Amino acid sequence: MHAFTSGDDETIRALLAYCLERISMDAPLDRPLTPAELEALAGGSITPAGIGGPEALRLWAEVLGPACLSVDHRRYLSFIPNAPTKAATYFDMLVAASNVYGGSWLEGSGAVYAENQALRWIADLAGLPESAGGVFVQGGTIGNLSAMVAARESALHKRGGRPARWSVCVTEETHSSVKHALRVVMDVDVVEVPGDDSGRMLGSTLRDTVHALPADMRDGIFAVVATAGTTNLGVVDDIAGIADVAEDHGWWLHVDGAYGGAGLAAPSVRHLFDGVERADSFIVDPHKWLFAPFDSCALLYRDPVQARAAHTQHAGYLDPVTVEGEWNPSDFAIQLTRRARGLPFWFSLAVYGTDAYRDALEQTLTVSREGAELIREAPHLRLLVEPELTVLIFERIGWSDDDYTAWSAKLLADQIAFVTPSRHAGQVCTRFAIVNPRTSTEDLALIIDSMK
Repeated sequence: MHAFTSGDDETIRALLAYCLERISMDAPLDRPLTPAELEALAGGSITPAGIGGPEALRLWAEVLGPACLSVDHRRYLSFIPNAPTKAATYFDMLVAASNVYGGSWLEGSGAVYAENQALRWIADLAGLPESAGGVFVQGGTIGNLSAMVAARESALHKRGGRPARWSVCVTEETHSSVKHALRVVMDVDVVEVPGDDSGRMLGSTLRDTVHALPADMRDGIFAVVATAGTTNLGVVDDIAGIADVAEDHGWWLHVDGAYGGAGLAAPSVRHLFDGVERADSFIVDPHKWLFAPFDSCALLYRDPVQARAAHTQHAGYLDPVTVEGEWNPSDFAIQLTRRARGLPFWFSLAVYGTDAYRDALEQTLTVSREGAELIREAPHLRLLVEPELTVLIFERIGWSDDDYTAWSAKLLADQIAFVTPSRHAGQVCTRFAIVNPRTSTEDLALIIDSMK
């Protein structure tokens, strides 16, 4: 018997039992351990002879797993949480077991077809044309970067040459990964457009900012990034107004809806996204507010031909897959090897139906509105920004940085909640990010009461 198969049956049964229990249980928040603590408890796990399946699984179940926070806990409210459906989680196991290569139609046509159905649902929500299409990538960082690469390639083709410097218009609230990708990866300048009181980019402000730039800098602009739900505040830019300016100048309009774009499926907030149908590219992360497991970003292009021109890789050994007319996901982003990471989302949509997604989104919006009212009514708190989606940012009146840090640490130590400090307009504060349909108004009330 090959060494890699020895004892596999026993290990597989134990692994499946662990997975079934984890998916069905009300998982604890858990807590991080220090490197020294982990070394003492789990050091030396890699050995010449191996420690065996039962011992390796024990280390995970008893030491390493509990040292990872459960981002699907209903009171995990920091950053942007993750709350996958059971169907999506189970199917993620199937995707791993099937070991599908999702980069080409030749090798994974069934997977690519299913992923494209899920992409079509998102494209329809956004009002993009039938010709729109794209790919699921790792996350918003890769999605935004891939879109900007396609945008620059398109500008280069239209202009027939390069300006002295390329540049892209963003705001202070544009996600940090976008600015990092532009400056560090693409060597592109950033034109920061002032936001309104909520950090929102308005079309009028964009027009005025660009008009005030030197001619050579204006000439280098090839795209503008609008945000459909900022990470820290949850506000949606003036997409329609921004689209007007982009159209007037011949720029590429990219809409980053990594977190908030899921709101397109919620009738109560759909109007906030007016103008997204004019985007040249659009992203949304199903692993944020569309109940898929990590990691999955839907990247869509109005005209996929432009994306293919920018991203298709050519090499002799790739000739069998670079076939005209076939939909190869690797042609639409900065990747070649890819997991079929859109499949768990597709399966969940197929199992539960899109109405269930609409209802789950509206549930989180209802809880967020009720949470905002709790904050308004609490004499010790102040709501800093009127919420549009499901991010509530607020301050505890009179608290310092140290007070927030101590309170946050105690919440986690007591396994009540995971809520971390944030900043807005230069002041320390905190925020709730509500994307889990299991999060209740009572959960928020419990945390608010802990701040008295």
